[in-house]
Amino acid sequence: MQELTTVELRPEAGEGAANTSNFSPPLVGTRPTRTQSATPLRHRLPAAASQLLRAGMRMLGEEADHGRLLLFSPVFLGAGSAVWFLAASDFPLVASLLCLLALTVAVVIASRSRTAVRATLLALALVACGMVSAQLESWRISTVILDSAVTTTVTGRVERREGDGRGRWRYILAVTGTEAPQVKRPPERITAIARGADAAFEIGDIITGRARLTPPAGPALPELNDFSFSAYFDGIGANGFFYGAPTKADLQAGQQAARSTPEALLEGLYRLRSGIGDRIRSILPGDTGAFAAALVTDERRAISDATTEALRQSGLAHIIAISGLNMALSAGIFFVGFRMLLSLFPGIAEAYPTKKIAAAGALIAVTAYFLISGFAVSAERAFIMMAIMLIAVFFDRPSISLRNVALVIIAISPSEALGPSFQMSFAATLALVSGYQLWKDRRVRENAFLKLPIIRPFVTVAGFFGGVFLTSLIGGFSTALFSIEHFHRLTAYGLPANLATMPIISFIIMPAGLLAMLLMPFGLDVWAWKIVGFGLDLVIAVAKTVSGWGGNIDVGRLPAWYFAVAVAGFLLLTLFRTRLRHVGTSIIAVATLILLLLPGPRPPDLVISEDGSLVAVVEAAAMASNRERPPDFIFDQWQRALVRPRHDPPKMLDGPAIPPEGQDRRVRLSRDQQNEARTAMRAAAAAGDADRFSCVKKAWCTSRLGNGQVVTVIDNAGYLGPACDAADIVVTSVRLRFNNCRSGATLFTGETLRRTGSIELRFTDTGLEVATAFDALSRPWMRHRAYDWRSNSFTDSGLANVSDSGE
Repeated sequence: MQELTTVELRPEAGEGAANTSNFSPPLVGTRPTRTQSATPLRHRLPAAASQLLRAGMRMLGEEADHGRLLLFSPVFLGAGSAVWFLAASDFPLVASLLCLLALTVAVVIASRSRTAVRATLLALALVACGMVSAQLESWRISTVILDSAVTTTVTGRVERREGDGRGRWRYILAVTGTEAPQVKRPPERITAIARGADAAFEIGDIITGRARLTPPAGPALPELNDFSFSAYFDGIGANGFFYGAPTKADLQAGQQAARSTPEALLEGLYRLRSGIGDRIRSILPGDTGAFAAALVTDERRAISDATTEALRQSGLAHIIAISGLNMALSAGIFFVGFRMLLSLFPGIAEAYPTKKIAAAGALIAVTAYFLISGFAVSAERAFIMMAIMLIAVFFDRPSISLRNVALVIIAISPSEALGPSFQMSFAATLALVSGYQLWKDRRVRENAFLKLPIIRPFVTVAGFFGGVFLTSLIGGFSTALFSIEHFHRLTAYGLPANLATMPIISFIIMPAGLLAMLLMPFGLDVWAWKIVGFGLDLVIAVAKTVSGWGGNIDVGRLPAWYFAVAVAGFLLLTLFRTRLRHVGTSIIAVATLILLLLPGPRPPDLVISEDGSLVAVVEAAAMASNRERPPDFIFDQWQRALVRPRHDPPKMLDGPAIPPEGQDRRVRLSRDQQNEARTAMRAAAAAGDADRFSCVKKAWCTSRLGNGQVVTVIDNAGYLGPACDAADIVVTSVRLRFNNCRSGATLFTGETLRRTGSIELRFTDTGLEVATAFDALSRPWMRHRAYDWRSNSFTDSGLANVSDSGE
């Protein structure tokens, strides 16, 4: 009895051993609730935490036993790449390599150590490996980006082309020369739009023409997408357009051969791709043909803006992108159809593995699809995914697993990990595969009623639409975070639009499109494309109907901390299979709750584009700009990021521009003209509406803000003196050699804005708060902003005081 008493007392020995002599063991089946309730809370909490920790470690061990921790390897690899790309400056390559080497040796030495130590070292090694791979990719690309806008005569070789259906062609040119003026630091490859040509130029032609070239755009606002980053890694150094139609450099010469065999093969594929797109558009006119060509070749420019916007607002824009849906349907239709065809021949079906033969045929088909698709990121990810699944059939392995996704992530270039296409594509893939795993592991109860022959067709149809519903729901929720981060909006009616269009795509468009591609070499594809056109007309009708409902929700910019925390929670939710995945759910829920409860960041009072040509005053529900029709590319981003849907155009004043339009933008005004302009600016600021611009066309715009500050935007440097005297803030797109007003007014010029990028201004009690898109210009895709063509060097100095301007 004493021994029994001692054993029962061990868990509660800390409560006092003085009562052991009077101890009576509890009856069987009773619970010592009185003793537990008497335990102080400070003692129970550590015990609960310890028990929770043990449960977590047990589940973590279960995850490791199932190989789930291996799936985090691309996460750490991508995190290392992101750290390198988002850093303010480059890391020394030698130091990065030495760090990677040291961590690799540590992982090998710790191979027999505790699992936690080994996993930590391996995670750090993967982060270092991601940083090194990002640095090597940046060094390997080394794209030369044009430093500033220029009008010059460009000569280049056509590498790719794409029409927009309205007589304009977009060419990617390998630049062979520039003249009048000769660019000292010319880009190797540019994109240029040409109008007015009787016929499109062929790939390999050498063309020349007068063109306006500009560097790739930076962020429209601080913390928004930097388009020069993607252009750098795409090898594009400038964008532009030709004045008039370009001509062949040598009318007698034929197409010029590529510089290397890989380039020749690549151009052959682009030539085939362009021919297929032209063939489809010749059969199906208008948006229908452009839509069909986009599904096959990923050439989207020919789709009208109205249809593109309808697809985007209805949540159907993913159909245009060649992604997992297109690849899966094409591979699946070919696999099932070819296998059914082989089953019609009993001799073949009994003697050969028809499943593997069909998988091989589907692999060939999906490879051909990828080769003519233009190698987009979404197509590359979908192709590798489908290839892994089909190759797994050869070895009788499971074809769908999260490990496939991990392999795909590792295969993608590090720079793509920061792009919206990559992130949204993989978010949807992770969520769908994880959802499939949960669905497969569910407990299924047999129901004899559902197996009745009369009921089975209804069950099949319900299962199809249920699968479409769940797929759309999971895909929509999984990409919502990334849609807000990159596009600052959500689509409210994407679910009903996808439910309506998925049967059309699955049973009409993709089967007929696959058949049309097989018949195209024989010229028998017209009727099949007509069927595709019928299905696409239905999809466009659904898109326009749903977009007419409205439902687009502008959310604005997310705080950087929320996006990072929410992505971490999403990865835990989709990569774990035990109850540990609910940790990810909790992280997302808590972060979202904090975001909703905390006050949002104060919007800017004034925003300035990176070239100084567009300025807007941010009001409570609208934005008032200095342009009657501001450029959509920039202004749309401003409206979505700041959630200001309305635009207040400026009030146009009477009076000619001085000097007249067309003269040099640096022409000096006489003293009388300066006095006249100064008086007109002050009168317009005093008499005009607050927070709205009053403008003299092609001359100047001025606005009095609600706090009494005056902002003036000038198109000609001759107005600089009057503007500095009449305003508190002066903005000009002219690249001046000084950055201060003698009057003390704040001055932003084309030169200073080239280096800072777009700007947000906030008026605070302590003064003017300035937020810039770029703090430093040391990264490779920003370095062109610090280039000075006069000295042919990179410099951050050289700006003189405004007092030297002769103002």
